[in-house]
This record gives sequence, structure tokens and C-alpha cells, in this order.
Amino acid sequence: MPASWVAALSLFLFFVAYRYYSRFLAEKIYRLRPDAMTPAHELKDGVDYVPANKYILWGHHFTSISGAAPIVGPAIAVYWGWLPAMLWVVLGTIFAAGVHDFGVMVLSVRNKGQSIGVIADKLIGRRGKIIFLFIILILVLMVNAVFAWVISNLFISFPASVISIFIQIPLAVWIGYRAYRKTGGMLIPSLIILFVMYFAAVIASYVPALQIDFVRYFGGEENTVVFGLNGVEFSFFLWIMILMAYVYIASTLPVWKLLQPRDFINSHQLLLGLLILYLGLFISSPEITAPAANAAADDVSWFPLLFITIACGAISGFHGLVSSGTTAKQLDKETDARFIGYLGAVGEGTLALITIVAVVTYFSTTGEFLDHYHSFEAAGATGLNVFVEGAAVLATALLIPLEAAQTIIAVIVISFAATTLDTSVRLMRYILNELGAEYKVKPLTSLHISTMIAVGSSAALVLIPEGPRGFGSGGYLLWPLFGTSNQLLAAISLMIVTIWLKRNGRSIIYTLVPLIFVLFMTLWAMTEQVFFDWSGWGDTDSNLLLFGFGAVILGFAVWIILEAVHLLGKREKTD
Repeated sequence: MPASWVAALSLFLFFVAYRYYSRFLAEKIYRLRPDAMTPAHELKDGVDYVPANKYILWGHHFTSISGAAPIVGPAIAVYWGWLPAMLWVVLGTIFAAGVHDFGVMVLSVRNKGQSIGVIADKLIGRRGKIIFLFIILILVLMVNAVFAWVISNLFISFPASVISIFIQIPLAVWIGYRAYRKTGGMLIPSLIILFVMYFAAVIASYVPALQIDFVRYFGGEENTVVFGLNGVEFSFFLWIMILMAYVYIASTLPVWKLLQPRDFINSHQLLLGLLILYLGLFISSPEITAPAANAAADDVSWFPLLFITIACGAISGFHGLVSSGTTAKQLDKETDARFIGYLGAVGEGTLALITIVAVVTYFSTTGEFLDHYHSFEAAGATGLNVFVEGAAVLATALLIPLEAAQTIIAVIVISFAATTLDTSVRLMRYILNELGAEYKVKPLTSLHISTMIAVGSSAALVLIPEGPRGFGSGGYLLWPLFGTSNQLLAAISLMIVTIWLKRNGRSIIYTLVPLIFVLFMTLWAMTEQVFFDWSGWGDTDSNLLLFGFGAVILGFAVWIILEAVHLLGKREKTD
């Protein structure tokens, strides 16, 4: 079957959903108010509360929620076949992700830009709020570890991409100053910077001297460098340290200095990357060689694991943290929430969609796909690299050389992942500040102490655990728990939005249906993982890291659900 037919139908459904369904939600369910004063104006402080142009803010929001997760998850989930993965991406985006991201953003704007965890205090009580904040804290800690792991490995695999990433940072700061001082706009400079980045990436692809290749500098993979670490392991360690230093600085700067301008550039990267890949798809019209449903995938059941393997790209609790943690603090007008929240989710759905297409059209035959995706573990180990290579093949339809295309795709993926990483560290700092204020632990309310705790714990979590990838296996080990925790957070956020709607006398069916579905699938998957896969009670060996984190999150989740059910009947008006 031609992949272009499937993609065209999916994109049409996305268009119809944004055009009609999101408008219905905005007018009838969330009831946006065009004349309302947003927290960005009411609490403007020049650091976190800063009114932003909706297109610039959409760029920040889109790139922050996208990251590498809507690529990694779908690239793994096609193991069960392209059809179930595609259906979950399309239907999940329209009826779950868009509703969730949009709803949490509106709820936060109506509550002074507070995070969804703090808002829980008003809707499910102080005890529920504290439990929810701890769930969020654990999740963002895992996000930091997973994305730092992904970026470091991509730097090692694609050293020609490094120079472009480092060029972007000072140039983004420059255009941020220009825009803040109102001496110039961002659009033209950001497009010029994008051209510079891609020019550098193409040149570096063919000039080894421009490739920041730590492995080569340290004598190759087999050479022992220090502390028994070989060239790859020590390179990984160095990249983690560099990333942690970067996110410390990036997450403490005012949002207008780096966050907004860099994300505006990255939004153009994302749009340009999607345009290249979709044009390449429709020009080349490759055949789908992967099976619609993989009958050989019998080592791990797709039900319910498909719905947590593809988190970002269908629905993701992390989106709610971005919507309420940073985006709501920068919303210029309440009516901008529809464009930024729902369309941001649709944008991520298009990224997940092209990821599936790139992977399932990359292989020449079905047999080649099945040889490569012979087990769920094999899919998890190589899915991201398969996407980069498959996406590069699509780009060659536009006469872009394959090697240059691979570097450019790697630059795009790393840029998204870095955006998510420093946004997540900033969110972790917010949560530590909120917990410090709640429990009167003054050091936790400090900007730099809370950031140091966030950065230090994230580095430790990715570096210390030993696993199948050797030194620094933390991010790889945490991926299965990241998926379940992420979906569980989305379900709880939807539950809080549902309670808010009910107390204000509005229809709850549009949030209740995705809430029940996601909650059922996630609790099933998490219970199975915690008690049978990670505890050692089943047929598999125990994994104390995953079991400890998973058991705590599951216990907190059940507790907060019981709190919410108990309070669901209350009718206090909270709008």
C-alpha cells in the first residue's frame, strides 16, 4: 500500500479536527474569554511571566512538547504493525491529546498560571495536591534522564550534528535581546540562523575536522581512557556533563533570553523538517513494506503496551506540565490557547505520523523489516536510528544527499530533545520551589539551589544505573517506566479538568471518555509491569530501579484517584 495515501487521509482528519472540534471545545466546553486578563499580564515579572506573540509561543510550546518522544515511541511501536500504531496516533491526537493539552492550559490560565499540580489543591484538596506534585517530580526527573541519554547517544552516533547545535545557542540569545528591546523581529533572523545551522551541518558531514567526535579523540571504542571507561563510555560521560551545565544555565535564564528565541528557531526547524519529509513522501510515494499487524510479535503483547509505548504523539502527561508550567505563564490572550494547545498537539501528531511512515517504508521487503524488528527489545534498541535513516531516504526525493540529510535529521531531533530537556529542568525547579514553599523548606525556594538539585539528581539517574547498555544505562532502563508514568499523569490531569468542568456545570463527556480509556490502559500496564515484570515475582529477573519508582508512582496514583472520586460530587464553582 502507498504510504502517501495513508498519510493524506490522516492529515485530512487532523485538519478537520482542528477546524471544527477544537472550535467546539473552545466555545462550548472551555468557553474562552477574549477580554480576560491572562497571568502573563497580571503577574508580569520579566522572567517567567512574559506575554508572548502567539506564533512565537506556539513555537516554544510545540518544540517543548515534541522532543524525541513522538519519534522514539512510534519507531518502537511499529513492531506490532503499522496499522495499530497509526490508529492510536491519529485518534489519540484528536480525541485525547488535543483535549488534554488545551484543557490543562485553559485551567492554568484561569488559576494565575499555576502548574496542574498546584491547581489540584483547589479541586481535590491539599493532600491530593502534594501527592500529585510528587508524581510530577518523579516524572520530570525521568524525563531529564531519558532525554539527556538520547541526546548524548545522538551526539556520539552523529558527530557532524554537534557544531550546528552549538551555533544555535549564542545566535538565539542575540535575537532574543533584539526582540526584547524591540529593535527587531525574530522571523527573518531565525530563518537566517536556520540556514546557517543547516549549512554547517552539511559541511560538517563531509569535513571530519568539523565533527566533534569525542570517541575518535579518545582513541576509539576499544581504547580505555580513564576509570576503566572506554572511548564511547567516557564520551557519553562528557556529553552528559556538558548537557547538565547547559540546562543549568538555560533553565535559570529569563525565558525571553534563550527559551523563547531558541524555541522559535526550533519551531521553524520542525516545520521545515516536516515539510521536507512530507514532500519527500508525496513525491516518492514509497510502499509500506512493514506488516499492518505483526503476527510474529508474540514476546510482548500490544494490548495494553501499545498505548504507553506511544505516549507523546497520542497523549502525554508531560504536555500538561508544559501547558501549565511555562506556556500558560506566557499566554498573551486567553483565546490563543486553542491555537497553541490543540494545534500544538496536532503538530506533534503529524511528527509521530511521519515517524511511522519513515520507519515502515525504509525496508525493502517485509522480511527485512521482520529481521530487523525481530523482538520488542530489538525495536527499542534501534528504532531511533532507523527513523533517522528512513527520514533521510524520504528527504533524498528532494535531491538532498543522503549523508547530509542524515545529519540534518539528527540536528532536528537533537534540537527538539534539548528543548524538552531544559524545559523539563525548569519545570522540576518550579515543583521543588512549590514543595519548598508548602513545607517551609527555604533552600528549596532558591532559584539556584533548586536548579542544582534538579540537575544533579538528573545526572545521577542517567549515569549511575548499570544495565544492558553498560555505563550510563539509566535513560534506556527508564524508558518503559517513562511511558506508563507519562500516561498516568495525563489521565490524572484529565481527571482534574473533568472535575473542574463538572463543578462549573459543563459537559464532561469530552474529557471523561479519554480519561477512562487512558486510565484503564495505563493502570493495567503499570500493574503488570510493577508486580510481574520488575518485582521478580514473575518469569523475569527483578529490576529494583524500575520496581521502586514504579511502585511509588502507582501507589500515589491510586491514592490520588481515590481522593478525586471522593470529592467528585462537590459542586463548588472554581472558574
